Amino acid sequence: MRKPASFYFFKRKPITLKNRYERWRGVADLSGFTTRERLRLEWMIFYYTVAEENVTLTAQHFSISRKPFYKWFKRFKDSKYDVHSLADQSKAPCHKRNWEVTLLQEERIRRLRKRYPCLEQEEAEGSLWERIF
Repeated sequence: MRKPASFYFFKRKPITLKNRYERWRGVADLSGFTTRERLRLEWMIFYYTVAEENVTLTAQHFSISRKPFYKWFKRFKDSKYDVHSLADQSKAPCHKRNWEVTLLQEERIRRLRKRYPCLEQEEAEGSLWERIF
């Protein structure tokens, strides 16, 4: 009599998923979150577990005001609970101003700086720069 195919293989262990808070912490570990970003994640975990969705209790526990908590909570919730939304975002401007000096003006600035090397920019802006522009 033939044995079933399952007899010849190792039995699988049942797959157990971690709860979502442990998964959030795992994502933060893999993403290399800073201490501040991890703390924000702990705010969210505390809010859902210990505080039972009580903002005031969460804010008091972490010694913060409710306003920054609401700011990060909204960002976290709007991203559909994506942990990466708790990361710091760049504060650099999206559009930087371009240099708007013509070649003639640039040449005049060079000559003035060569002629008056000790002249500071603030002094130059008042009198000499007015002659240029």
